[in-house]
Amino acid sequence: MSLHPHPSLSVVIPVYNEEAGLAALFARLYPALDALGEPYEIIFVNDGSRDRSAGLLAAQQRQRPDVTRVVLFNGNYGQHMAILAGFEQTRGDIVVTLDADLQNPPEEIGKLVAKMREGYDYVGSIRRLRQDSWFRRNASRLMNWTREKITSVRMTDQGCMLRAYARHVVDTVNRCTEANTFVPALAYTFALNPTEIEVAHEERQAGESKYSLFKLIRLNFDLVTGFSLVPLQLMSYSGILLSLASGALFLYLMVQRFVEGAQVQGVFTLFAITFFLLGVVLFSIGLLGEYIGRIYEQVRGRPRYLVQAVLQDLPPEPGTFVPPRAAAAAEPTGAAAK
Repeated sequence: MSLHPHPSLSVVIPVYNEEAGLAALFARLYPALDALGEPYEIIFVNDGSRDRSAGLLAAQQRQRPDVTRVVLFNGNYGQHMAILAGFEQTRGDIVVTLDADLQNPPEEIGKLVAKMREGYDYVGSIRRLRQDSWFRRNASRLMNWTREKITSVRMTDQGCMLRAYARHVVDTVNRCTEANTFVPALAYTFALNPTEIEVAHEERQAGESKYSLFKLIRLNFDLVTGFSLVPLQLMSYSGILLSLASGALFLYLMVQRFVEGAQVQGVFTLFAITFFLLGVVLFSIGLLGEYIGRIYEQVRGRPRYLVQAVLQDLPPEPGTFVPPRAAAAAEPTGAAAK
């Protein structure tokens, strides 16, 4: 049984070390999409998982070859690179992204599709009754507020990956070559008629979050530096103001010295001001380094990711290299083969 030649819906799911929850995902995802009553395809992108995720995805592709394709990376490139690789494989008029951890229920995909049918070309989602820690919820609110103030991207809940995109938006994203990006924000900049809806949110079914504090900070730097120059401009304005203030303070101290004579009072105040200025300088250098580092990664021109193989019930696209042993390497072993 071959894939439908013209699916109307494509679902892209990045997978990284999700073996504990994949069975539950399969059990809910396929019935939810079958219930929509329209041709669909599912593209799983294995982002260099170190567990048995690749084998489980290969087994699932053999069970449902009519609607399933699996993209295998040769390493770990990150969630957004996995989504971009999935976008390149999609054929549907509507493309939906979904995390593999079931925190966003697959049953909510129908809501996004229905909203897209109303004429929108980008449907974002807002997690209702979010099932995350207090720190994650409030840190997300802070970053949402910061991003809205310094970029033109308007997303109420930037951390929710359950989103729907029109074909023309995905095609435009596929033409971009950023080495570091934030897919929902990038797609938003190309949308003509975006909107948002509320979706349910559940506790993680199995495993743990793949985003450490460091990765979250880096991701938000990608978002800020990739879509705005405001941080650099703020540092420039701050430098101008601090220079003027420093000049005024210098003149004041000179006048005071001539009028009242040499004094030792205020030494600690001067130290505090000096340390403050040094902190601003170091922060500005670090911010500039973030921009320069991303420019450096971009101009090197290295591939953003490498696809080891694509498991599908179709011949590969012309020019696509599929290593003959790649599919065999993804075969499940042990319990996955049963």
